[in-house]
Amino acid sequence: MVPCPLALLLALAATALAEPLRFVDCGSVDGSIQEVNVSPCPTQPCLLHKGTSYSINITFASKIQSQGSKARVYGEMLHVDIPFPIPEPDGCKSGIQCPIQKGHSYSYLNKLPVKSEYPSIKLIVKWELVDDQDQMLFCWKIPVQITS
Repeated sequence: MVPCPLALLLALAATALAEPLRFVDCGSVDGSIQEVNVSPCPTQPCLLHKGTSYSINITFASKIQSQGSKARVYGEMLHVDIPFPIPEPDGCKSGIQCPIQKGHSYSYLNKLPVKSEYPSIKLIVKWELVDDQDQMLFCWKIPVQITS
């Protein structure tokens, strides 16, 4: 039997191995991004393997109060945003303790599943989190390559 503290230590070690990514802020108005982590993504552009799920961890500070938040994810190709479904769009079920308080920092945690049927292509992942007034808490972009 593995004691719970050991499992927690292993999870923290895995998170510590994630390198902060270079990202483009694409319109964070009601929040400021402190760090973007995608795991595993040792180099950029991130190689996203079909049939794999990637861990997303965004640390941001809120400039507003909000009862909730909702994520929207897109694959951007030729300056066109194509919606990219994620398992849990509700930010309050993704590591953020709601209601969101002005001046507080939060860690937003989610998964990015890469389906087997996706084409092998280079594109930009655009990830938005909006508040309950549909204003941008954060928006970031990174280059990725979907591969077999």
